[in-house]
Amino acid sequence: MDTVTTQSNANIEKEFLEVIRTYERVIYKVCYLYTTPNATLNDLYQEVVLNIWKAFPKFRNECKVSTWIYRIALNTCISFIRKEKRIPEFVTLNPEVNGIMDESDPIHEMLKQLYHLINQLGQLDKSIILLYLEEKSYEEIGEITGLTVTNVATKLSRIKDKLKKMKKED
Repeated sequence: MDTVTTQSNANIEKEFLEVIRTYERVIYKVCYLYTTPNATLNDLYQEVVLNIWKAFPKFRNECKVSTWIYRIALNTCISFIRKEKRIPEFVTLNPEVNGIMDESDPIHEMLKQLYHLINQLGQLDKSIILLYLEEKSYEEIGEITGLTVTNVATKLSRIKDKLKKMKKED
């Protein structure tokens, strides 16, 4: 009996590690957007992975794994920030994120500027634009955030306008 339980736990652990490896960059991107001086990228990442581990045995495949990961990552980061009682205003690029983004890439500076602007948005707007940039459908964004598809489309349009206005003011 103990051998079966041990083998079952080993299988769950193996599946979990595969999911984390597959979605590592996604988790880092979400965490990056919620990084503050009191909530470092690594702290947020670790908290998200811990929450995914806790929820992993209960995952029922009712939605895509990516949707589930996004939902946990966003909720964890927002909760973590609330606990710190600080709303992020600006995030500098950390060395960990520099490893994710190739600095020799000509669009690196544009991405840096975009993240700077995104970090000035509210939490929900930040979540929506992140999911949009990850090429999630309006349906998936709605499923993750709890919004209707129509509301997602409206908010996304307003967020884009807001980012354009912010860019012009910058």
